[in-house]
Amino acid sequence: MSAMKRREAITAYLFLSPALLLFVVFIAGPLIGAIVLSLFQWDLLTPARFSGLGNYVKLLSDPVVLKAIWNTFVFTFWSLILHIGLGLLLALAVNRAMPAPLKYFLRTAYFFPLLMSWASVALLWKFALDPSFGFVNYYLGLLHIKAPDWFISPQWAMPSLIFVDLWRTLGFTFIIMLAGLQGVPVYLHEAARIDGAGAFQRFRHITIPIMSPTIFFASVMTFIGAFQIFEPMFIMTQGGPGDSTRSIVLHIYETGFRSFQMGYASTISLVVFLVVMVVTLLQMRLSRYWVNYD
Repeated sequence: MSAMKRREAITAYLFLSPALLLFVVFIAGPLIGAIVLSLFQWDLLTPARFSGLGNYVKLLSDPVVLKAIWNTFVFTFWSLILHIGLGLLLALAVNRAMPAPLKYFLRTAYFFPLLMSWASVALLWKFALDPSFGFVNYYLGLLHIKAPDWFISPQWAMPSLIFVDLWRTLGFTFIIMLAGLQGVPVYLHEAARIDGAGAFQRFRHITIPIMSPTIFFASVMTFIGAFQIFEPMFIMTQGGPGDSTRSIVLHIYETGFRSFQMGYASTISLVVFLVVMVVTLLQMRLSRYWVNYD
């Protein structure tokens, strides 16, 4: 290797070193640590004991873990459907011709809840939906509508959490969709309109194909975020009633920091990592059949 190429290589590694250091410290290091810790039983107070694949065998027959994984998939499925659908509808509404001040106001209004912390949002809606003194039940009562026990009923607890999550995070999907819509060439719609294409036909054959990379990105980000949901379950329901709202990340927290089963918690966390990785890779694989980059 010549001296010039050596200097170029050293310079390249120097520029890459901050990113590589962050990757090793915050991603690769913890991942390797979790893999090693999953082979042990450790309660933070006594020395760790090697258990081999014992934690993995336990996981396969743990009904609480299976229930938590099912709850998380249900939450993620509805979160994905509602975020993509409503986010696209809101973006279509705001992208229409309207006064600029109104458009800026709507953008801010839809995005503002995302700026609030999860703790404040969870407490806000926990009080708003309280069956005893919450204003939602109060106004429903004025309309002679019997309101359910939102976070107490096993049938309504999960839908209530899905709604609260949608209220807080829909603005992110909305902004992504709006940016994608603004990249759709106007002349294509004008040409299609001249050829006699209706609004639905233009939406189906022009807007959706051009926006497919944006929709794909939003769906991947929504899935990753929803599958790792923790704060609303932790603050609003603590996984109850029963285990009807227990998410897998909440179960990892309780297993590791309440039951002090750090090895078993690491095993469950690796399952979450594998699920997110496999589903994301599957989404990327399937994207070649419907995402248009031309």
